[in-house]
Amino acid sequence: MSSRDVLVEEDDLVPDFARGYVVGQKKTVDEYVKLDDNDESLRKWKESLGLTSATRGSIGAPGDKRKVVILRLQLEIQDHEAITVDLDNPNALEKLRTTPIVLKEGSLYKVSTRFRIQHEIITGLRYLQVVKRKGIRLDKSNEMCGSYTPNTLDKPYYDKTFLEEEAPSGMLARGSYDIVSSFVDDDNNVHLSFTWVLNIKKSW
Repeated sequence: MSSRDVLVEEDDLVPDFARGYVVGQKKTVDEYVKLDDNDESLRKWKESLGLTSATRGSIGAPGDKRKVVILRLQLEIQDHEAITVDLDNPNALEKLRTTPIVLKEGSLYKVSTRFRIQHEIITGLRYLQVVKRKGIRLDKSNEMCGSYTPNTLDKPYYDKTFLEEEAPSGMLARGSYDIVSSFVDDDNNVHLSFTWVLNIKKSW
């Protein structure tokens, strides 16, 4: 194990569900479209997803079996240029693992992501983030993205921005933090999991 390899523990990839939360039965896009529109709450839920017969013209390469394709990860930083990682690049994950992202101490920032859904509806997509330092877990966040229909030519991707965070500050807080990021759905399917390094410095 190299100095930049991060030990991913089993519960790093497990979302925290609220008590009483029940995962619904999985259905295809066509099955959802054909569900009874006389049910007002169901009709509104389908409309919120943009779920109509037009959804059948979804995009996505037939040979690509991925259901969630994470296109990019971005740090939107207050009073500073955003840091963007193109996760659609074949070498992106290896570069993330070995090349730290530098952040000035005390900076206010938001993590955002862009992704594509293909082949079927995804329910309860979540972004999990575990922060570790020297192998010790410091924080775990569980951000809900939502439920999504497959993307179409009219809407080729989805964007999601998470809650604002503040980078740690002070002499003891400076240094490298290992982060495990995962995208997991209601069925505990891990669509992407990767590690990256955040380096907190006194200045840019």
